[in-house]
Amino acid sequence: MNSQMLHKLFYSTLFFVLIISCKSPEARRPVQSASGTFIKESAERNKKIYDEEKSYIEKIMAQDSTTDYISSENGFWYYYNKKDTTNTEMPDLGDIVKFSYNIKDFNGSVILSEQENGIQQYKIDQSNQDLISGVREGLKLMKEGEIVTFLFPSYKAFGYYGIEAKLGTNIPVQSTITLHSIEQSN
Repeated sequence: MNSQMLHKLFYSTLFFVLIISCKSPEARRPVQSASGTFIKESAERNKKIYDEEKSYIEKIMAQDSTTDYISSENGFWYYYNKKDTTNTEMPDLGDIVKFSYNIKDFNGSVILSEQENGIQQYKIDQSNQDLISGVREGLKLMKEGEIVTFLFPSYKAFGYYGIEAKLGTNIPVQSTITLHSIEQSN
């Protein structure tokens, strides 16, 4: 073969390789595709758990005719142990609150005592503190000096995880919170 033919062959091969390599990349397809069944089943399971817990809590409230329970927009119930009828200030975004609280099961057994928790300080909706969502939302319904008992379904408390060696999974709890002070942010 002469050098001219070799050049033609070389350039043809190079041209062919360049054309093939310029092809746009194709997305890789998953080996298995999720059908959404797991998520749907999980949602149905959680709804069933909530409905059972709600029925259980409503039954407890119905048996206690001496207490005026209030239903919260956030999916839990509460009643006042000590209510302030003169003060109107409740904590707002960024306010710093000092409070104490406990966690009990519905049989009254203490899971976390006020002494264990100590006095807590929390910046409303801005702290990255490990408080259950029920306590964070409950604080916003209180006034300084009030004592309120909250009944939380498990999804507002410790949910699926519970508390190791203290509370199982998906257990509703009650919590009595004392709001000691509110420091306004503005």
